[in-house]
Amino acid sequence: MLWPLAIGAAYSPSSKRVVRKMLEMAEVHPEDRVYDLGSGDGRIVIEAARKYQAQGVGVEADPLRVAWSRLKMMRMGLRSQVKIIWGNLFHQNLNHATVVTLFLWGRTNENLKEKLQEELKPGTRVVSYVWKFKGWEPVKIDKKEQIFLYIIGESDCYPIPF
Repeated sequence: MLWPLAIGAAYSPSSKRVVRKMLEMAEVHPEDRVYDLGSGDGRIVIEAARKYQAQGVGVEADPLRVAWSRLKMMRMGLRSQVKIIWGNLFHQNLNHATVVTLFLWGRTNENLKEKLQEELKPGTRVVSYVWKFKGWEPVKIDKKEQIFLYIIGESDCYPIPF
């Protein structure tokens, strides 16, 4: 499908090992609200809900992947914990997120930086797979898997005051 390409990523699902590692690095717990931008088949937000009892919000541009994600979520009995939004990740309000996960293209991450700084509260964890954010210093790196953890307010990524 071409919808996600226009926004900034092709569908390329993260392995189960990478999903687990991203959520572990973010130290997800039941009080968290995990947003996955470009959620594909929903595997990250579903795993956050299933394993950590967190709330999950997936944002996906491809309507077929949204439908598949919702079907998986319902089959697993996670309807009250997981929400899948069909839409453009640049148009979603992220201020309720405590964790944001991304596996997008490098330029898409760069285009998202200001939005993340404007909308995320200090202490929000941002986990990016493969692509670093230029100018932000990760607080934790898994070199083998290429996973980068940033914390708003601690990683040279400070919230932009209103």
